[in-house]
Amino acid sequence: MDRKTTPLAPTQSALAQQPPERKIWLEGPAGSGKTSVAVARLLHLLEGGAPAESILIFLPQRSLAQPYIRALRERARYSGGQVAIHTIGSLSLQLVEMFFFLVAERAGFKHPRDLPNFLSLELVQYFMTRAIEPIIDGRDYFNSVRIDRARLYSQIVDNMNKAALVGFPLSEIGGRLKGALATAGGGVEQAHIFDDAQTCALAFRQYCLAHNLLDFSLYLEIFRDHVQLLPQARAFLRGRYRHLIADNVEEDTPASHGVLAGLIEQCRSALIIYDRDAGFRRFLGADPEQARRLRDVCDLRESFDASLVMQPSVRALGAKLAAQLGAESDAADNNADPRLALFTAAHRYHPQMVDWVAAEIGALVHERGVPPAEIVVLAPFMSDVLRFGLFEGLEKRGVKARSHRPSRALRDERAARTLLTLARLAHPQWGMTPTEFDMAFALMTAIDGLDLIRAKLLTEMLYRGGALRPFVSVESAAMQQRITFELGERYDRLQRWLRLYIEGGGVDAIDIFFRRIFGELLSRPGYGFHGDIDAGNIAMNLVDSARNFRWSLDFMSRYGEESDLSLDYVKMVERGVIANFYLRSWVAEAEDSVLVAPAYTFLLKNQAVDYQFWLNIGSEGWSRRLYQPLTHPEVLSLGWAAGRVWTEDDEQAWSRRTLSRLLLALTRRCRAGVYLGYSELSESGYEQRGLLLETIQSLLRQLTREPARP
Repeated sequence: MDRKTTPLAPTQSALAQQPPERKIWLEGPAGSGKTSVAVARLLHLLEGGAPAESILIFLPQRSLAQPYIRALRERARYSGGQVAIHTIGSLSLQLVEMFFFLVAERAGFKHPRDLPNFLSLELVQYFMTRAIEPIIDGRDYFNSVRIDRARLYSQIVDNMNKAALVGFPLSEIGGRLKGALATAGGGVEQAHIFDDAQTCALAFRQYCLAHNLLDFSLYLEIFRDHVQLLPQARAFLRGRYRHLIADNVEEDTPASHGVLAGLIEQCRSALIIYDRDAGFRRFLGADPEQARRLRDVCDLRESFDASLVMQPSVRALGAKLAAQLGAESDAADNNADPRLALFTAAHRYHPQMVDWVAAEIGALVHERGVPPAEIVVLAPFMSDVLRFGLFEGLEKRGVKARSHRPSRALRDERAARTLLTLARLAHPQWGMTPTEFDMAFALMTAIDGLDLIRAKLLTEMLYRGGALRPFVSVESAAMQQRITFELGERYDRLQRWLRLYIEGGGVDAIDIFFRRIFGELLSRPGYGFHGDIDAGNIAMNLVDSARNFRWSLDFMSRYGEESDLSLDYVKMVERGVIANFYLRSWVAEAEDSVLVAPAYTFLLKNQAVDYQFWLNIGSEGWSRRLYQPLTHPEVLSLGWAAGRVWTEDDEQAWSRRTLSRLLLALTRRCRAGVYLGYSELSESGYEQRGLLLETIQSLLRQLTREPARP
């Protein structure tokens, strides 16, 4: 979990070096050294002669594999192939692909002898548009739901995934949601919405079966209901994996826990790691209660209690905040003073708060010698305005920053939006001429040093009929000097590149176009993507996305469905498709920079830092669920009783539990202190009184009545 590696304590070493036959359950709070034991256990197995390919590392999310990957890279030689690192998704996908033709007919595929096509999240949304948009438009579904189509489709996908991960039939989604949520006061309309969502889920499933498409929910169901029952599949798993290491099982799902129970039984050794007071991935289907049952199938049960990360004052802060929310933690007996770990200042306006954050980070870096990589800036949501303000303030103070905002639409990323605009400009045959605003925005982003005002001037003077004219077309010498000839030369190179591309026929596949314009121009000195880690990652994500789209749709011609793949891809992205999970965005980092990210994104990286900045602490986003009218993470969980009604009391209790888990998780990944960013008015100009602010104020009132402690 930690960048700062320290030698193992005797208890850690002893546990890592247990005999290969032991099946070990290890629990404790985050930061107590459990993953360090798992890494040492992995190396101990390899040193003891265990073939690498016989070891399975099982995780709830691929990004959590980095400590194991680093350890294996540092170990030059080991025998027997490669260590397998899997999530429930990757393991089920591998097994379904391996045994597909043995189960395809029983699973209901219309073409059981054809190869299947596994769909990414982006492709699921594309094919869902094909499958259910005619139904939605023809039957006037979701007419009272005020969210865009991309978010609507993502919630239908989420329902289908929850059904597969929890283990109930796809046909029960609507009934479960109606039983809990469609009550008096608008209940009839809400019931119709859930019925519509159920119809769409079943229609998309039939479309997949008819076209040999496998989304996550379908291949997980096939793995669970068909592949696992095959003698050949059971023999493969039994013969392949003899040693199991499962980390962060509390953040995994019931489907994963069922697979792990079988693996523990058949493997020679196992190490199962569980974080107490965690489960912050519940919105993704995590089930800590179910995970804890794996303890019963282990023969050695150990517990770590001491934190190797937090200073006592930080540990006390986390415990006190959790106590304010009615939760207990294993740090409740800490006598340290939490005030020593808490730094805050109140501001009237949001920009004042942002400037204070940048100034405090500048002081930490330049006056106290804290490495920028040991600082994170967190908020419930990281808007473009907040991100821009932070980056600008940090840049003025000579501090590098990077950001990571997953689960966003591809079109919402500045670098992707620029590439899409240039693609539309380079393909006039599509009839998707960029607007003047989009063109000015793209020029500002693509050309280093070009501000928005001069970009708008260039657009007004040189953008005609969907094409750019050369810089010499600017007739006014004063205007040329205002733009500057240096920027004019950079503009000309971009204009010339696009003109030559169009004159060459503009026939490259869209992913090749993105790669070419990035590699031949935008990543070069003088252009906006040069030296920008975030922009480079987004550009490569867009290339991967477009290439996978092209590869995946080539096969659709077998079923009589032809299309212009490049045009279809751009249309899909511009509709707001939610981006895939791209591992490079989680692991690629600038040399030494401050991370700016949503709070849950930071937690999913599972790394500790010296200082955390919590911004917009008055926002309800710290505790309140996102508005999701088509789904509900708790109602679709294993622990929710059928027919039980979700009440306002349940909502309040859920918010308090969610916030307490979040605060414990954050403080346990913080060594030295927490800075609280508060402004009376939000960036939209409204007053905020969220649960986190109330919790902190309550704690501060309590602490002012207590004497200070060392």
